[in-house]
Amino acid sequence: MWHGRLARADDPHGPDARATGQIIMSLINDILRNAVQAKASDIHLMVGSPPLFRIHTVVTPTDFPVVTPEGSLRICKEMVGDARWEAFQKVRDADFSYEIPGLSRFRVNAHYQRNSAAMAFRTINDKVRPLEQLLLPDICNKLTYLPRGLILVTGPTGSGKSTTLAAMIDSINRREQGHIITLEDPIEYAFVSNKCAIEQREVGADVPSFASGLRHVLRQDPDTILVGEMRDLETVSAAITAAETGHLVFSTLHTVNAPQTIERIIDVYPADEQNQIRSMLANTLQAVISQTLFKRADQPGMVPAIEVMLCTPAVRNCIRENRIFEISNVIETSRALGMQTLDSSIKQLFVNGFVTREDAIAQAAHPEKLERALAA
Repeated sequence: MWHGRLARADDPHGPDARATGQIIMSLINDILRNAVQAKASDIHLMVGSPPLFRIHTVVTPTDFPVVTPEGSLRICKEMVGDARWEAFQKVRDADFSYEIPGLSRFRVNAHYQRNSAAMAFRTINDKVRPLEQLLLPDICNKLTYLPRGLILVTGPTGSGKSTTLAAMIDSINRREQGHIITLEDPIEYAFVSNKCAIEQREVGADVPSFASGLRHVLRQDPDTILVGEMRDLETVSAAITAAETGHLVFSTLHTVNAPQTIERIIDVYPADEQNQIRSMLANTLQAVISQTLFKRADQPGMVPAIEVMLCTPAVRNCIRENRIFEISNVIETSRALGMQTLDSSIKQLFVNGFVTREDAIAQAAHPEKLERALAA
């Protein structure tokens, strides 16, 4: 049945445009339903191979037909939509979200590779998982009680940053009576206002850019602000300003640890402004949570290893005085305050039987040191 519909959708003498669109969306929905059933985190459509599912970090081919150049282009055009198609043809990339009601939401990127259209889907759970179910350290929940400041959740693509942030926002939503505004590209988790009033603004649909949204958000009476990603100088500056003016601001960066996160923020600024931003960051930053996902050894699924840096007076002095290289030592010697290094988190995962020795050492910040610690 799937093969027959694919052939009809690729037939230029087949049904009219509307019927073709319905066939294509039916195909896409079939793929995505199978992906959710298989517990795939990502789905890839590219010419020359069948749809690919990433299941517990492993990319595997499916039994669906091989994607053709014509089929890929038709699928891409149908999903991007007429309103965005012209811009997509110029930029060659488009980010948006897609939802199958009653099944799941998906973060979608349409792009070109080898001059043919391709798509990547990220599965988003339809329900926000509570913090206590994510195997995160207790300090992550305690940080949601802060009245103001900047909290950053960092890590490589696919490390679970969005899931952690959603859980932290949901914790506030279930507990406090306030106003939460999110700026996302695209909207991932769809929050339902509980005790808080929640507004979600999508870049490109509700607001032109993160920076623009942040410039105006302070006039919208927020208590908590979520910025999907701090991508450029203007967005970083506006996020820090929002934190300075008494708001609790959450955001993400694609960095692997706390020192690199701080250096990345400072390096965004021109050299003659970096001393000033060190002082501002030292005053506003509250915590950096850096995470890496591991395939579980004890059961199907994933588990995060977490580095936690809290902005104690010692850390603030390191930032202000440009002694970023000392922060790792401060984290390592401040376990009693709730801080932990990535390697100590990985070691604990291994001790608990959640990850294999090989995976633990492979993703450690200091592999040789961790190998000695695991052998002790």
